[in-house]
Amino acid sequence: MSVFDHPEFDQHESIHHFCDPATGLEAIIAVHSTALGPAAGGCRRWQYASDADALTDALRLSRGMTYKNAIAELPFGGGKSVILASDRAPKSPELFAAFGRAVASLHGRYITAEDVGISVEDMRAVRAETEFVSGLPQSGESAGGDPSPWTALGLFLGIRAAVESKLGTDSLQGIRVAVQGVGHVGWHLCRLLREDGAELIVSDVNRRNAERAREELGASVVPVGELLATEAEVLAPCALGNILTSASIPRLRVQVVAGGANNQLSTAGDGARLAARGILYAPDYVINAGGVISVAREYLGGSSREEVRAEVSRIPERLRAIFAEAQKTGRPTNEVADELARRIVAGGAGASRPAEVTAPAGRQVS
Repeated sequence: MSVFDHPEFDQHESIHHFCDPATGLEAIIAVHSTALGPAAGGCRRWQYASDADALTDALRLSRGMTYKNAIAELPFGGGKSVILASDRAPKSPELFAAFGRAVASLHGRYITAEDVGISVEDMRAVRAETEFVSGLPQSGESAGGDPSPWTALGLFLGIRAAVESKLGTDSLQGIRVAVQGVGHVGWHLCRLLREDGAELIVSDVNRRNAERAREELGASVVPVGELLATEAEVLAPCALGNILTSASIPRLRVQVVAGGANNQLSTAGDGARLAARGILYAPDYVINAGGVISVAREYLGGSSREEVRAEVSRIPERLRAIFAEAQKTGRPTNEVADELARRIVAGGAGASRPAEVTAPAGRQVS
């Protein structure tokens, strides 16, 4: 099958494969759109069942970043990269330096940052080879650093908005939230939820993460395979995507789905399946935009942490508008959000696309 016939191709501008035998690096960078600016999106390191699965993930994530950046009103298009993890290519500064050279070869059409399987320290090695990277430690009160707390803040505020829209209460006191994945984003989210009085039910493939949530936050722990069928008011998927399917949706026992994982819906039709069951779905790329807001403002420079906080705090109003439109028209929330994002991108499609993009000067990276 030609990549142009791939079901997730969706008119990507370019797809790049990179191989560095010296370090074992095998990576894919997908650039979906530069209509609104250079394509921005994190790098994911994951062990895929096949190269075809890695390509599918890169394409879906890249398109999601186009929509996420558009609705968040950021001057960036959408792109994503995946590094294929294997025993032949263990994590090393050399591997990430090779990835940095791959990013540099695109001359600013793609800007990277950390995602699943990648740390701030990994990004330091990437930064040694290219200016086109964000999510690095910053000095003083400047925006930047690990984006996961900002993602979690947006999720927390978005969950409150979804609960208010669906359940008619502006408080999370006593609201049961089932959190799938309590690593970086999930952990920060659980702390915010607990401080607001929510009851936590968690699962994680890493038992230590789940036990930490139980010991420090009083969470109930359930096996990974049972979380989706757990009774709660809210399901917050914060691990990998593709979990809401024709098989899993009938098992859900919640009224709201609102979490940090990208591409939670297996297909666009799964949004209609949720709506048919009366489950309110917060489109993932709308509610989880806090992290990209942080790395975007870090990259552009000149923003403080308080300014980032104010921008992340706009996520609930965007969700409320989508919820209201979905209720008014009887359409699934994911369709409403997708249409809005495509309209924003189309409005910027006439802008010129420079062959090279210069990184903002004067960023103080420590």
